[in-house]
Amino acid sequence: MSNNTATPDGLRSPIVAFDIEVAGLEWEELDEATRHYLLSRKSSKGKEDVQNRLALIRGVGRVVSIGIWNLAKDQGAVLVHGSGCKWEDYKDIPGTKVFRGNEREILSEFWKLAAEWGTVVTYNGRGYDGPVLMTRSAMLNVVPTRQLTGYRYSIKDHCDLMEILNFQGAARESYSLDYWCRRFEVESPKGKMDGSMVAAKARAGKYDDIAEYCLRDTRATADLFQRLRNTLIPLFS
Repeated sequence: MSNNTATPDGLRSPIVAFDIEVAGLEWEELDEATRHYLLSRKSSKGKEDVQNRLALIRGVGRVVSIGIWNLAKDQGAVLVHGSGCKWEDYKDIPGTKVFRGNEREILSEFWKLAAEWGTVVTYNGRGYDGPVLMTRSAMLNVVPTRQLTGYRYSIKDHCDLMEILNFQGAARESYSLDYWCRRFEVESPKGKMDGSMVAAKARAGKYDDIAEYCLRDTRATADLFQRLRNTLIPLFS
């Protein structure tokens, strides 16, 4: 049973940031009807455009990593494709833990943990991470333990920093996590890798590279939250 408690700013502890990495399927793995449907959509600019965006299209990508950052403990962990299905010290990043498993095992472990969290913090988690996690879990017959896209104008359960920074749609433009990290003097998560490289890394079996990148994104999300916690976030509580 969850032991969530309210914090002074109306959020619920424990506050946990998360981020996911998705590898789009190979074009040839999709059935002909699905390929035709994706190419026929008005948003499509052609086969190459669709192929380059498969990770962003729900239902045609697999979750290969989920980063977690507990803000109270300032401690991270990452779930990533592999084998073993247990938590271990992550030697590549001292002070963090790693859970390796197949996609179904990763998702099952994530939902077990998420059931105990208070407020989740993301960047574009309402528009992408949450729907992807819930949809992909349903496809693999894994039962989600919480709704990640609840009432948009409440941040008690889910504080999406992209929506904080675009004032829940009032501002015309949204910008990337990397952009806002640089503007708020938070260490940028971007380095040798970005999200467009995840599928290629997965095909090459370089899941540790993906895990490290995912954890960097998650830490940046947590740090940006801390920069906004006493300024913008109270306006939405």
